[in-house]
Amino acid sequence: MTNLAIWRTFDIIMEEYNVHTAKTHFSQLLEKVAEGEEIIISKGSTPVAILKKYEEPLQKRKVGQLKGKVHIAPDFDEFGSDLQEMFGLKA
Repeated sequence: MTNLAIWRTFDIIMEEYNVHTAKTHFSQLLEKVAEGEEIIISKGSTPVAILKKYEEPLQKRKVGQLKGKVHIAPDFDEFGSDLQEMFGLKA
């Protein structure tokens, strides 16, 4: 299995493979990805995808977590007189 290029960005080294090579050696690439490597797959000389390890979300979001904990003032979206004057909104 030969790689086309090795990319080094922000001290992360990523190997690049063309589509044909990636398809032929997909199982081997998945093993590398499972170990934490990221792999670039290119079509011709253009990178089109990154193959990287799946990570579970840290925690699922719950609707209504802040209910009753956040207060928005009734005049939240109104400009004060000083801002109205500054922006020429005061008649």
